[in-house]
Amino acid sequence: MADIIDSAAEIEELQRNFALSKHRRTGNLVSAEFCEACGEDIPAPRRTAVPGCQTCAECQERKEHALKHIR
Repeated sequence: MADIIDSAAEIEELQRNFALSKHRRTGNLVSAEFCEACGEDIPAPRRTAVPGCQTCAECQERKEHALKHIR
């Protein structure tokens, strides 16, 4: 029983470390000032909150909604 718990703990640690490293990498990305879809200004709070964003919140929502319904 201990082997199963140890294995699960190792897997959980690997997944957590992967997620943290991915989060750290995206922190250095530069956000676009204008939305690539509609051309409107991307507000500064969004650019700060979502490093590397290329679309405004409205266009990103439409994009995610469309992808959700394709699958």
